[in-house]
Amino acid sequence: MTKVQLKKFRDMLEAKREEIIKRAQQTLDQDMALDTDDLPDEMDLASSEYLQSFTFRLRGREKAFLDKIQKAIEKIDSGTFGVCDDCGDKISVKRLEARPETTLCIRCKEDQERVEKDFG
Repeated sequence: MTKVQLKKFRDMLEAKREEIIKRAQQTLDQDMALDTDDLPDEMDLASSEYLQSFTFRLRGREKAFLDKIQKAIEKIDSGTFGVCDDCGDKISVKRLEARPETTLCIRCKEDQERVEKDFG
C-alpha cells in the first residue's frame, strides 16, 4: 500500500474518531442531566430515563468502535494495515474504503458471519 493511501486511511480513521469523541462530549454536556423538576409526571420521567439509557448504550458501542479505530491506526504505524488477521491475505482497497477499521478480508468476514448465523 502506498504512503498516499495509508495517509488517506489514517485521515479517515482520525475523522471517525473525532466525530465519536465529539458526540460523547455532547452526551456529557447535554444528556447527562436528568432534572426531575422539568418532568411533570412519572411517564415523562420514565421516557427520559429510557432515552438516557439508550444514549448510554450507544456510547458504549462507540467505545468499542474507538478501540477498533485505534487498533487500525496502530496497524498503519506498524505496517500491517490492510492485512487480514485470519488468513494473512491483503484486504481489498474497496473494503478498506468502506470500513477502514476492518481486520478481516471479505472472504474471512463472510465465513465469520456464516458461523455466527449457524450458531446464532
